[in-house]
Amino acid sequence: MTPEVRRTTLQRARDLFNAGEYWLAHEALETVWRSIIGDGDEAAARVWQGLIQAAAALLHQERGNRHGVAVVGGSALEKLEGPQRPDVEVETVRFREQLARALAGDAEPPRLELRVADEELRTDEG
Repeated sequence: MTPEVRRTTLQRARDLFNAGEYWLAHEALETVWRSIIGDGDEAAARVWQGLIQAAAALLHQERGNRHGVAVVGGSALEKLEGPQRPDVEVETVRFREQLARALAGDAEPPRLELRVADEELRTDEG
């Protein structure tokens, strides 16, 4: 994935997620995840998988699928545990906290926020 494609994909994922288009955001996030799974960085891939699952869990919540929320949401929260990874452009610490509250029904869904300005997004090449 070229730096430009990654940047565009991340911006699209953010915009879709924040608009409540969780399935489309899931697909965009999965594109990033698929681009790194062959790199051998399992820890980063796990975080991206957690973000994908967060989108899926929120979709389950919208559809009233409590089992899906519990299973997929629980897995997302587990994968998003820990400190912010410097190689993941999405802010995950506050996101995870807000996601946990949202999945419990105690808050609005979290917003997907990029950690750096759009024009400065990190890429696979640096």
